[in-house]
Amino acid sequence: MTRIIEKNARRTSGSEQSRKRPNRQGPKHVLLLPLLILLFVGASLFYVWSRIQVIQLGYEISSSLKEEKAWTEANKRLRLEIATLKSYARIERVAAEELKMGQPKSDQVVVIR
Repeated sequence: MTRIIEKNARRTSGSEQSRKRPNRQGPKHVLLLPLLILLFVGASLFYVWSRIQVIQLGYEISSSLKEEKAWTEANKRLRLEIATLKSYARIERVAAEELKMGQPKSDQVVVIR
């Protein structure tokens, strides 16, 4: 009977010791794997977001360059129109035809110095 009691005591003391010692490797692995997965997902999302931003900025630059080209062409046309409107031949023609003006006489000319 003492042998049975000793065996039961060993089993009890052995199971008590296993209860007292926590398994330290389990919680580390349990926390490490989700943390690594979360880190990988976060890095992947950041990479994809940055690539999308680069593509979007490329489209904006392209449209800005097209707009700049259009404004430059409009500026050239307007400068040509100004030069045409300022030409002496046109001013003389408009004065003669539309305003019914003629050449001034010599006593009508005033020289300013």
